[in-house]
Amino acid sequence: MSNLERHPHETTAGGLATVSPEPVRRLLEAREVPLGGTRAMVVRRTLPHRDLPTVGAWCFADDYGPSDVRGSAGMQVPPHPHTGLQTVTWLLEGEVRHQDSVGSDQRVRPGQLSLMTAGRGITHAETSPADHPPTLRGLQLWVALPDRDRHVAPHFEHHAELPLLSDGGLAATLIVGELAGQRSPATAYTPLVGADVSLAADAVARLPLEPAFEHAVLAVSEGVVVDGEHVAKAAMVYLGCGRRDVALAGGPAGARLLLLGGAPLEEELLMWWNFVGRDHDEIVAFRTEWEAARTGASTRFGSVPRYDGAPLAAPELPTVRLKPRRRPPR
Repeated sequence: MSNLERHPHETTAGGLATVSPEPVRRLLEAREVPLGGTRAMVVRRTLPHRDLPTVGAWCFADDYGPSDVRGSAGMQVPPHPHTGLQTVTWLLEGEVRHQDSVGSDQRVRPGQLSLMTAGRGITHAETSPADHPPTLRGLQLWVALPDRDRHVAPHFEHHAELPLLSDGGLAATLIVGELAGQRSPATAYTPLVGADVSLAADAVARLPLEPAFEHAVLAVSEGVVVDGEHVAKAAMVYLGCGRRDVALAGGPAGARLLLLGGAPLEEELLMWWNFVGRDHDEIVAFRTEWEAARTGASTRFGSVPRYDGAPLAAPELPTVRLKPRRRPPR
């Protein structure tokens, strides 16, 4: 899912909480965000959070479903734009079709990574195939591109095979970046880690970490225990920097979590709707160009081939200037 809010708030990612140079344990509750109209899908959003705008370059995290999509069209997100970021689509159940303006047309299934680099601008659509499974559950994540790379040419990559790590009752799929000597084939523009971690029933394990990174754990299921304390489903616990490992445990039914981390990103970021930019005027220009693209003009965003339907209209901008901020240094 992308950000389909009709009245998105200005998000000054990088402008609130200081990066902790030492290990901490800061619990962050998810907030429910309805996407769309009266029958909106409600997602559980932990990033950006008022107390934690970014974790490394990770700047957006939505957890959605499980949704019963039997007898319905399922996910139907029309073409919409992105700039200055990478979208990480990670399904837990179900299937989604990804189409974009660089010609990609890919079915996404659980355990497979679809990574779209928006760069200077891209358009994509996310829909459930006609023969979709009965349940849909997934995670939508964004990675902010650093200033030196945020205008790269847009591109898409799909990875059906990813590195697997196991240690006793712990099993992890490395989605992006590096972990425990393994490297994901996915393109990363900053030092990063993203891993889907499962724990067997009553398992206890220690997961190695890069001490130069800041890390956070998102509880994908019930039963997640971090540093000996329970983390409610959909909540995130921020761990700070300086850790060489983290103690994890699963309940009687096991547990599932997402590890996010990376080198702290201390650049100014301004997030509004589906754009990541640097200042108000840039966001205005992106929106203006997108609205022109919707009427058929040739723009940086292009169009999605073989999509039958109208693109998504951009929300109205607020009446005040959007203000970027820099995340305070350590």
